[in-house]
Amino acid sequence: MKSNSTIFRLRCVRQRILILHASRFTLAFLLFTFYASPVILQAQVGGTATYSFLTLTPAPQVAALGGKVNAVPGSDPSLAFYNPGLLDSTADNYLSLNYVNYFAGINFGYAAYSRSYSGIGNFAAGIHYINYGKFTEADESGLITGNFSAAEYAFNLTCSRFLPWWDSTLLIGVNIKPLLSVFERYTSYGLLADLGITYRHPGQLFTAALVLRNMGGQLTPYADGGREPAPFEIQLGMSQRLQHAPFRFSLLVQHLERPQLGYNKINTDPAPGQTPMSEDDLKKGFDLVLDETMRHLLVGVECFPFQGLTLRASYNYNRRQDMKVDSRAGMVGFSWGLGIHIARFHIDYARSSWHLAGASNHFAISVNLNK
Repeated sequence: MKSNSTIFRLRCVRQRILILHASRFTLAFLLFTFYASPVILQAQVGGTATYSFLTLTPAPQVAALGGKVNAVPGSDPSLAFYNPGLLDSTADNYLSLNYVNYFAGINFGYAAYSRSYSGIGNFAAGIHYINYGKFTEADESGLITGNFSAAEYAFNLTCSRFLPWWDSTLLIGVNIKPLLSVFERYTSYGLLADLGITYRHPGQLFTAALVLRNMGGQLTPYADGGREPAPFEIQLGMSQRLQHAPFRFSLLVQHLERPQLGYNKINTDPAPGQTPMSEDDLKKGFDLVLDETMRHLLVGVECFPFQGLTLRASYNYNRRQDMKVDSRAGMVGFSWGLGIHIARFHIDYARSSWHLAGASNHFAISVNLNK
């Protein structure tokens, strides 16, 4: 067993490196969930699990629609990263490359390739990575002893197929994710899985999906002293494209496994720009239920003004409440993007506002290798 000082050192290293990522359903179900559950004051979701990079959004299409989408169909194989049940034959022989210019010199991305085989199913392989850069290493007295790096990798192996007894309206997919995480001298291996079930109306204007993400955990922890939980999440989503107008609307209900996402607690020592909270400021009753309901919902819209161009926009209420500065909220929680289709190439861009300090820029290109 390693000493407690070793475990403490690991936690200090991780705290310095990681940027914690602060992931037809009826409103009546949500209200029932909140009322039926005991009221427990909890902090935000960010920082409650290891492998937090899995909750980051590499694909611009998804980033522009709120950061989490599991019911918007398309030929991009990177959509299977969010819901393996979205992978179908339209993505046959497609290559997708995604890159994100994140904060503080951090970069991450996702690359995927997919193939479909008639009568067998659809398959994809991809890699999700994040590079935290290089850091100066020093001892407890401040003496510089060298440099160290930090990075994490998740390999994605996806397969899906239509259930034959549902007349090609129900698609089920599984994503297996072996992981490697390296922080300085500390290394962890993990094995996670995603399960997605997607329903498509025969006219394919309506899509609904249920996804269980990041099931599993660490095979080996960073240090002796116990394994940490994975960022497990249950999502329910839907999208509806209008028949006589160039719009598609999407709705996702996030964290069904966790009724409360907000931080409804007295704060007598606020951060700069934040307003102190007292007992009278706490949300109660209907206001609390409404706030928690909105925190679970992500809404987005796509516009198709003409062939080859897609415009996207979304609003993430939970992100806005967690990351805004009360004195100047700005565009925190809003995202937008566009997609351009030229011949066999799809080019996408998105910009997501996280804080007044900056926004993340997402780039992607996917290629149809059949032509």
